[in-house]
Amino acid sequence: MNLLIMGLPGAGKGTQAETIVDTYGVKHISTGDMFREAMKNETEMGRLAKSFIDNGNLVPDDVTNGIVKERLAKADIKASGFLLDGFPRTIEQAEALDAMLVDLGLKLDAVINIDVNPDILVDRLSGRFICRTCGATYHKIFNPTKVDGVCDKCGGHEFYQREDDKPETVKNRLDINIKQGAPILEHYGKLGLVKDVAGEQEIEKVSADIKVILG
Repeated sequence: MNLLIMGLPGAGKGTQAETIVDTYGVKHISTGDMFREAMKNETEMGRLAKSFIDNGNLVPDDVTNGIVKERLAKADIKASGFLLDGFPRTIEQAEALDAMLVDLGLKLDAVINIDVNPDILVDRLSGRFICRTCGATYHKIFNPTKVDGVCDKCGGHEFYQREDDKPETVKNRLDINIKQGAPILEHYGKLGLVKDVAGEQEIEKVSADIKVILG
């Protein structure tokens, strides 16, 4: 079984990816892991990627695509199948993936899209706040302080949010992801591969819905 998983930040993609890997025994292929492995093994593409990263530059598509193809060509993929996570990020990468799968004699079986209302994700992702006195971390939904406005650990009353956690920053990040993801979902939708799963449910229910889709 060869799968691609998609979803906005905070949609629970990582959690569901782990469950799919455990349930179906497919290889979890995330972009970050692939880069690290290729650089560690000093493959041709790994060395190329390192040269860009060391200079503080973004790795160009042709190198990223090359690293993905190197990984998909390994024997364990033919034996077990794969779950691609974090790739493709652009329509150009999606088209490159189509071509490499043909070259490797593989095909994509489904694109699992964890669908969550962006407004809910803003609340999930911007809920983190930190005690200025002792650095204890809380979340307004998932891990609030026991007494409103008082740190559980040190009794401090001053809290702050990191720039990355502020609602406006989170919303901007989500908008960029939505814009990037839309053409990819449209591309795979035309191929009849996209399976939308409601990600606002309990984690176990999301997993169960994915299991119904994959069989």
